Amino acid sequence: MGSPVTLEIGDDAPQFTAEETNGEHISLETLLAEGKRVVVYFYPKDSTPGCTVQACDFRDNMERLVADDVVVLGVSKDSQKSHANFIAKQNLNFHLLLDTEGVLLEQFGVWREKKNYGKTYFGISRSTFVIETDGTLSYAKYGVKAKGHVDR
Repeated sequence: MGSPVTLEIGDDAPQFTAEETNGEHISLETLLAEGKRVVVYFYPKDSTPGCTVQACDFRDNMERLVADDVVVLGVSKDSQKSHANFIAKQNLNFHLLLDTEGVLLEQFGVWREKKNYGKTYFGISRSTFVIETDGTLSYAKYGVKAKGHVDR
């Protein structure tokens, strides 16, 4: 496995169509054609403390984001059942995309080497991307902090 891609502000966002928790498909191309700005955020695992803080931050700020024509899409490698439980338990008001095969993780370069307690392994780097209506990135950040994320 080579080094992951590193996206930067001004780059074209990777185009994708992905399945959401309820089985429908979401296409970046369609959202952009509707004049939406899109926040795609990647997180390690449903229902873990940091990921819950981050998801609830988006949930609690959704009114403000929707007012600015922003659509939020959360992505992890978790299953449809795990996503459905996470959405129900936390009353999430945005879509979680299924990426069990890691296609989006690779496209956005968030599957990275990590270290924890001296062990090295590959996993999802908590990352966020804001895609403007023209398909370019206005925000691209790897290794973001979960708390207070939406305000940053």
